[in-house]
Amino acid sequence: MLAIRVLLEGSIDYAGLFPPAGLAMASAVRNYGAYRSGEAAWALGRFVLPVGRLAEFEPAAAGLLPRAPTPDGWRLAVLAGPDPAGELPALGEFNCRHAAEGSAAVTADVVELKCDSVEGIGRIADALPGYLQAYVEIPLGDNLDDLVAAISRRGMRAKVRTGGVTPDAFPTTPQLVRFLRACIGAGIGFKATAGLHHPLRAEYRLTYADNAPTGPMYGFLNLFLAAAFLRAGMAERDAALLLEERSPSAFDIGPDEIGWRQHRLGRPELELARRETIVSFGSCSFTEPLGDLEFLGLLLPENPLRGRDARA
Repeated sequence: MLAIRVLLEGSIDYAGLFPPAGLAMASAVRNYGAYRSGEAAWALGRFVLPVGRLAEFEPAAAGLLPRAPTPDGWRLAVLAGPDPAGELPALGEFNCRHAAEGSAAVTADVVELKCDSVEGIGRIADALPGYLQAYVEIPLGDNLDDLVAAISRRGMRAKVRTGGVTPDAFPTTPQLVRFLRACIGAGIGFKATAGLHHPLRAEYRLTYADNAPTGPMYGFLNLFLAAAFLRAGMAERDAALLLEERSPSAFDIGPDEIGWRQHRLGRPELELARRETIVSFGSCSFTEPLGDLEFLGLLLPENPLRGRDARA
């Protein structure tokens, strides 16, 4: 497998329902179905939706789901609200309903929640059924290490918010480095969400509106490589510089390794980072991240991407 595919395979959780795309359910579901059968399907992860929209998802996806039992059905990442204990039964009912149909066409196997206290993480874990993998979105404040340690003790994973539709939604580089270091030290995987439509850090519009404000956004390639290099022993100072790297020429994407300036990671190191640390990132666009990689010459020609997200 090519090095870039090792780093990005199954890594883009499609969140077309959320800003700045904000698509209708029917359009987002239709997009996801098309991506699953497209040339870039190797990079596609889960479909992301709020728990309160599961009932809306079912009729929208009914004609698109696999009709026969399959080991490769749709996988959902469901966002819980302020009452996880009260909302989690809906996921069990959803899965039971579709299992009863004799097909693994769709499964809600990931739940994402927010929490800012060690005690709250314990309550989440106590309410969590065994079939769900939980990602806990935590603030990047003074108690970050304690929160990550609590997540690790209960067999869950961490989630970090890397941006939003306003400039103040973006964390600082030192905060992100500290989050990555904490996850690596605790031996847990993480996913990231928001503000990661592009591979490299640069100034971008924060929404798709013509008059949208602009600001510096992190790149998913910067983030994933910073995590992988940190795991391989990179100094935090260098990881911070990597998170802020804006030049495509600083990266060397080859078939067997990925380089940033004088640093190199081979496929074994990338595989280990993906297996134990880096899980995925949520994006309201699936084609934009890979299209930008291709445009910058960072996506090898063996992995072409054609077409754009449908917004109808």
